[in-house]
Amino acid sequence: MQPLIDFAGKRIVITGAYSGIGAALVDLLRQSGADQIVVLDINEPEASVEEFIETDMGHPVSIDEAIAKIKADGAPPVDLLINNAGVAATLPADTVMRVNALGLKRLTEALLPEMNAGGAIVNTASVAGNGWPGHLEQINAFLDIDSWDEGVSWVADHADVVADGYSFSKECLQVYTMRMAKTATEHGLRINSVCPSPVDTPLLPAFRETMTDQLIDWAIEAGAGRVATAEDQARALLFLGSDLASYINGVNLIADGGFGAALQMGQVELPT
Repeated sequence: MQPLIDFAGKRIVITGAYSGIGAALVDLLRQSGADQIVVLDINEPEASVEEFIETDMGHPVSIDEAIAKIKADGAPPVDLLINNAGVAATLPADTVMRVNALGLKRLTEALLPEMNAGGAIVNTASVAGNGWPGHLEQINAFLDIDSWDEGVSWVADHADVVADGYSFSKECLQVYTMRMAKTATEHGLRINSVCPSPVDTPLLPAFRETMTDQLIDWAIEAGAGRVATAEDQARALLFLGSDLASYINGVNLIADGGFGAALQMGQVELPT
């Protein structure tokens, strides 16, 4: 019998795999037969991968250099793109938007047209982006911009909407995932996102600093009663990137241990 999840022979590009969810995902991919893993990150991952390309996802030149290496003559097409790199609001809003939204969009749209049919794109979004319906007009205006510099200018001109950058960037990512589903289909691909609640990774202290311990602990207790592990979220990414999810497209998969469901059903009280 063939294994249900098998990435042998597939070329996989992952951004942000030095630590946290990305590092856990590399381990799971290896267990699932992956033998062509390309990592884009500022820091080289400790795990053994076939190719590491030092990349700053907040700078277009660095991204374009990585794209050129991925698409170099003789290189096989990409089968799976996992946009996992992200930063918290402890950094300036401009930086957060560059890494979490502009950089992801630039990389995705450069690789998507030449990916192997049957492949997939999976984004790491967040439950912090669940408020996108309230900003849909602004999000669409931002996502309609093709120029990097114009995108950066838009962020600067809409500081009231962007705020600290984190929630808005993740709202943009949820909407982007849905907007790109039709385009992905036209190329024989799928695009989805995983939207985690708080995760026990090196970024968690930064989120506690920007969102407060009270809010983070409330979300944890109101959900599964324990903080998510990096592997919990990596498993969701692995599923959406696998053939098991072959008919799932344009979905923002909420992976919050039931927190959102309990909140919507009025089963938890808002923190005071």
